[in-house]
Order: sequence, then C-alpha cells, then structure tokens
Amino acid sequence: MTAAAWIPDPADGAELLDDVESFLRRFVAFPSEAAAVAVTLWAAHAHAVASFESSPRLALLSPEPGSGKTRTLEVLDLLVPNPLHVLNASAAVIFRAVDAEHPTLLLDEVDVIFGHRSKDDNEDLRGLLNAGHRRGAQVPRCVGPSHEMRRFDVYAAVALAGLGDLPDTLMSRSIVVRMRRRAPGETVQPYRQRVHALEGRELHDRLVDWTAGIGDELAAAWPTMPVGVEDRPADVWEPLLAVADAAGGVWPERARSACVELVQVAASGEASLGVRLLGELREVFGEADALFTETILDRLHKLDEAPWADLRGKPLDGRRLARMLAQYEVRSTTVKVDGKALKGYRREHLHDAWTRYLAPVPQQALPPLPATPARSEGMSEVTAAEPGTLPDPQPLPADPALTSGVTEVTEVTANGKPTCSECGRPLLLLTPGRTTCERCRLERAGATP
Repeated sequence: MTAAAWIPDPADGAELLDDVESFLRRFVAFPSEAAAVAVTLWAAHAHAVASFESSPRLALLSPEPGSGKTRTLEVLDLLVPNPLHVLNASAAVIFRAVDAEHPTLLLDEVDVIFGHRSKDDNEDLRGLLNAGHRRGAQVPRCVGPSHEMRRFDVYAAVALAGLGDLPDTLMSRSIVVRMRRRAPGETVQPYRQRVHALEGRELHDRLVDWTAGIGDELAAAWPTMPVGVEDRPADVWEPLLAVADAAGGVWPERARSACVELVQVAASGEASLGVRLLGELREVFGEADALFTETILDRLHKLDEAPWADLRGKPLDGRRLARMLAQYEVRSTTVKVDGKALKGYRREHLHDAWTRYLAPVPQQALPPLPATPARSEGMSEVTAAEPGTLPDPQPLPADPALTSGVTEVTEVTANGKPTCSECGRPLLLLTPGRTTCERCRLERAGATP
C-alpha cells in the first residue's frame, strides 16, 4: 500500500500503531513491552504536537554504549515529522532551528553535553529544553547589528539519548526508557537506511494523515490517568494517553500499563544530587546535634559508592556544600563541639529539609520481653483478672525460715498431737504461744485462705 493510495480513517489508528511498533521492534531490542509502547506513542504524538499543551521528552538512557539508543533515534528519524538529528549542538543553533523549521529534535550523545565529560554545565541548552516542553514557550535574544530584541519559539518534540542520567529538571519532564544491551538470545534485523527508508516513510505519511484527522479530538482530550499517576508524571504522559485513546483497540489499556511501569522506572532512578546530599547528611550526623563542616566533608568523602569524593574531578568542598544546602534554606553557623567552636551545621537547622524531602526513618520494633521463668517449682500460674476485679488470692508457699524453731503446742492435744484451739486441726505454731492455725487466723481477718 502506497502513501498516495492510503485513505486516512481514524478507525485505522490501532492498526497503524501496531504497524509502527512492529517496525521499531524489527531493529531495536527494547528492554520491555512498555518501552516499545511508549516509543511508538511518542512517535505518533510528535505529528500532533501542536494539539497538546506540552510535549514530553523521550529519554533513552543506558549505563554503557551499544544498548540501542542511537539505533532507536535512527529509526525514529524515518517516522517523526521534520527530524533534526544532531550531536553536541549549541543552544543558539537549536533555538534558531526550532523557531525557523519546527523540527522534531533527536539529540544523541547528550552525556557529552550534560555529563561529567562536558566542559561546562550548558545551562542555556538545558533551560531551552526545559522551557520548550510547553507550547508557546519563547526565548528572547538580541539579533542583528542594532541588537534588536527578538522572541524565538522553542516549543518542540525532543528525544534525547545518552549514557547515565539527564539533569534532574529534564528527567522530570521525560518518559525514561532505560535501554540495555541485547542478551545472547535476543536478535534484531540489521538496519540499513537506504533499504528501509521507503517503508519507514510510508508509516510516516500514514501518521501524518491520521493525526491530521484527529487533531481537534486530541486538543480537547482529558485522558484518565492510572491510579497513582499525578502531578508531573501525569503532565508528561497526558499526550501519549490521548493518542492511545484516539487509536482505540487495545492501545488505551497498553498505554496505561506502560505508563504505570515507566513512571516507576523513572522514580527508581538516582535521586537528585541535592536530595541525595540531604539523605547522606542524615546518615553522617547520626545522633549528633551539631558537626563541624570539616567533619561533615570528611565523613561524606568516606561514604562507599557516594559521589562526594569526586564531583567533576574535585571533591565536595565547604563552599559547594553551603551552596547546595542554601537551596533548602539551610545555612552554616558557628557550632561548639567538645569545647571547640568552628563553622558547621546543626541538626535542628536540617530537620525541616529532612522532613520535607526524605522518607521518614523506619522505626525499629522493640524486641519482645523474655518469658519470666517460674520462681519456684510447683507455683500456680497467675491469670489475668477481669477489668475492675481482683484475682482470687493464691496460697502462699511455705517458707522454712518462718517455721524454724517453732514450738509445738502441748497445752491443747488430741490423741497426743498439737491442734488448733478453734478448729482442732493439727498445727505447728508460727510463734510461741499461738494456739490457732493460719486458716482460722485468715478467716477472722476476713480473707479466704
């Protein structure tokens, strides 16, 4: 079927997305079905980006090269509208290209731009990509010999591929797909653009026609989010779920399943450097009320698998520590520890940031009390009494210390044996001269023996 012979019909949306997914899967070993679904929906959303208030960034990330990131961008190059596939482009080039040509940006090797190998933090490009996810976003620049101010439109669909993670602000605006190398049993078809370009362009043209017919529907859509997906993740996934709902078939269900899975994938990534610092400060503080800055830095540098001993080739120092904590309204002060006063930080000043940004410290359950062994063999077990009542009195065990040296009664006898003067029971007197047994004594006192 050629592009010219194909008649667009919104009812064909599910079949079209099936074909796009199959095309992608032929050349890319996705880490999960959810990843393949997300990339398919993202490619379709790029054709209708003008219908949405925002466009999620597609972040194809992996810890090592050879994981399929670049190949995914190469296949997307055939499917998305007006692709601009670039490496290490400057912010000036990007915003001028977006304003003039309205491309779909496919940025490869972004770790060179934002990672530890970059020469600077590329704040201009990061700001442009952050702002450009929202429709109507513009950046002002002075142009021409007279330095006339001009506003450049920077709203565009963007896919990024690289090693490691993106800056935190970009990560929060992205659908994160963590790519991985193919296992020995996973096979894909070799990709050759000159061989597969025609097939890819046919799918591209079908996407153009289909999204043109549902543009108003997408603009008015308010897709239902899966339970637990809200705030920024909901903003990120809304365009893709709208596309899936418009396609119908099994795609609404598959899209929401992928949404839940990949939102968890994004959440399981490393915490922002600032939040990680707060968490590890809570660890190094332990039970201390205050610590010197030099003590904090020494303990942070010694933490296993922590980045503080090597941040872009330099260890975390007091100035950067202060700058990072200032974002959370934590300031250093003079603290006194062991009679010595130096600059440092107090637990009470960190408490608010710990409460706001960190999960509570789990409370350890107290161990059960050990069972109390019986004090003497033959003792009766004490049982709980009903509320408001007293348990029945238990007979006291005989104590040899109380009966040692007791004098037998000889004044009152029965058959030659000492007896109680009241009940006639045989007895031993607990004190010389007593003539009543213990039972009678208790009865007179009003207690039951």
